[in-house]
Amino acid sequence: MQPPYRAPHHTASAAALVGGGGRPRPGEISLAHEGVLFLDEMPEFQPRVLEVLREPLETGEVHIARAAQQVTFPARFQLVAAMNPCPCGYLGDPEKSCGYECEKAKRYQRRLSGPLLDRIDLHLEVPAVSPDTLLGAADGEPSRRVRERVLAARACQLHRQGRLNRELDAERLMEALGPHKAWLTGVMERLELSARALHRSLRVARTIADLAGSEVIRREHLREALSYRQNLLKP
Repeated sequence: MQPPYRAPHHTASAAALVGGGGRPRPGEISLAHEGVLFLDEMPEFQPRVLEVLREPLETGEVHIARAAQQVTFPARFQLVAAMNPCPCGYLGDPEKSCGYECEKAKRYQRRLSGPLLDRIDLHLEVPAVSPDTLLGAADGEPSRRVRERVLAARACQLHRQGRLNRELDAERLMEALGPHKAWLTGVMERLELSARALHRSLRVARTIADLAGSEVIRREHLREALSYRQNLLKP
């Protein structure tokens, strides 16, 4: 009766994530179906293990073939991952940095492939929090108020199109762009966005507009969505 939440350890194998065995059983991504799969310390997972997530993130299913049988398990999960920017955890900190900001961080972050990162909609950098902020009074919105806004946005999506924004195809996304197509062409070239990254950003922009109570996607909604498509390492 509750959405599942799965958080496998970074030593998990590919079979543990996608499922398998002589008599195929579902793995963590299927056990997280319609819920959350949380990967903490994401680069610590073996690269070949992370790569098995690519197809399920796109299709919402995982296919396991054995000599005697073939099985398809559902795997429409929300992937949430966390990582340090480098092994020491202090990249960019003038006092605690390991001093290998360039090559060490690059090697660490390259454990995550471009195609995998392309399938993650929001890339957020979270800076260190000062003690005063951490111990001070909270000044953000209460979760109850945010929940009400999210529920209203979901209801709006279902009423408008009969499905959530995450399920919109490319044709429906392009119809909502209106006067922004020429501007987006230049943005795609500057940011070197793939078609997959563009479509995912458009779904995010449509959701940002819904959360703001806007019937149309505005330029500021597109800018915010595209701001989440940043590279992990700055050039």
